[in-house]
Amino acid sequence: MDQLTAAHRTLPLGSWIKVTNLKNDRSVVVRINDRGPVLKNRIIDLSYSAAKMLGMGHDGVDPVSLEVVETPLVAENEGPQ
Repeated sequence: MDQLTAAHRTLPLGSWIKVTNLKNDRSVVVRINDRGPVLKNRIIDLSYSAAKMLGMGHDGVDPVSLEVVETPLVAENEGPQ
């Protein structure tokens, strides 16, 4: 809740994403640390701190854009053996 984190359905856990609030052009970089959102009409759930930095209203719902900043690297030889 106090960290700059978010939940996304498909982005790899550990990815860093720049989220921009399209209503006020504020941006914040968050780390994907969970799966979600539960509600089907949302693309991302932000932590309270991230939503506050973006200036989201009381309901916490605003149009946003996402930009992948960094994704975790997976070595080619890692995986099921």
